[in-house]
Amino acid sequence: MAQLAALARPAVAGLRWTRADQWHVTLRFLGAVDDVDAVGAALAGVARVTAPVAALAGPATGRFGRHVLHLPVDGLAGLAGGVIAATAGFGQPPEARAFAGHLTLARAKGRVNLRPFEGTRVGAGWVVDELTLVESRLSGAGARYEVVGRFPLVGEGVGEGVGEGTGAAPN
Repeated sequence: MAQLAALARPAVAGLRWTRADQWHVTLRFLGAVDDVDAVGAALAGVARVTAPVAALAGPATGRFGRHVLHLPVDGLAGLAGGVIAATAGFGQPPEARAFAGHLTLARAKGRVNLRPFEGTRVGAGWVVDELTLVESRLSGAGARYEVVGRFPLVGEGVGEGVGEGTGAAPN
């Protein structure tokens, strides 16, 4: 993650860079949930049968629309599928689109041009060894993410898909 931490983050009006302590890969967005303990139990079940997994970020930054600069993350699709299946009955319905693992690096407001930051070569790899249940708290300064549950991946081996041993996203 040193290459990612070394990525230049110049001050640009209307551009808010995410901090390293807030970096995470969302496997499934739940929205409002009535029973956080039940969601935790579902994630614990996934973690019990899932081994740590290798995640690979890069090879270059990209954009989602005009307002989000991100770095793609590969290696977590199998884990995301397991999490989606285990939590399908909680919160808002799972999204119908394919999982696209990524780290959000910056968010832009107004007419900020993200093109100069797109395509920056950066790569990072790590072993993901836990699932985290994260609560998002919105404010005028942006979202703050607070971990409300940690579920160590304790399956056998290092794999790429649920049932074959997978891991979770870093927080």
